[in-house]
Amino acid sequence: MSKELIEQPDAFWNSRYQNGETGWDIGYPSPPLKAILDTLPNKHNRILIPGAGNAWEARYAWENGFTQLYVIDIAPLAVEGLRKACPQHADKVILGDFFEHEGKYNLILEQTFFCALHPSLREAYAEKMTKLLLPGASVQGVLFATAMNSDRPPYGGSATAYAQLFRKYFQQVSIAPCENSIPARANNELLIRLSEPLI
Repeated sequence: MSKELIEQPDAFWNSRYQNGETGWDIGYPSPPLKAILDTLPNKHNRILIPGAGNAWEARYAWENGFTQLYVIDIAPLAVEGLRKACPQHADKVILGDFFEHEGKYNLILEQTFFCALHPSLREAYAEKMTKLLLPGASVQGVLFATAMNSDRPPYGGSATAYAQLFRKYFQQVSIAPCENSIPARANNELLIRLSEPLI
């Protein structure tokens, strides 16, 4: 399974949607991400949500006046479904590989996309994030707080391991327990903020 995820991530994730294997989808905006969006004063800043899936956070943001929020996902079925559900924002729904995406953003929202990637891609993830941020921008969101699976997503980790990685790429790294997780994820989410890229 790990080999397919690395070599054919579009097929791997598309099959999950095709087979209804989307246990991560809670059907509404994740409270930690909603809280971040609710604190943003400028609804015209450029925002990216990678690995967005059904993108409940994006739908919430669009409904509340955010004008430059984009999502990207590698699974055609996820993208097709979101475009159909939100036709007025279809131009902001990108089918593509995060690692090949070009753009600059004021904020990147992380909803355990990092933990869905094979661990061999974590260094590339951190480096790519630094290249997508505008000056003064940040990556904010949640990661899983404990070790999860070794052979399939989600792949977890620890605050210590995450900090060790991200401090090679960002001057400012904040990782703290998440206090507004849904009950099923209580005590297993970390709230992160990464800013001031070093490269």
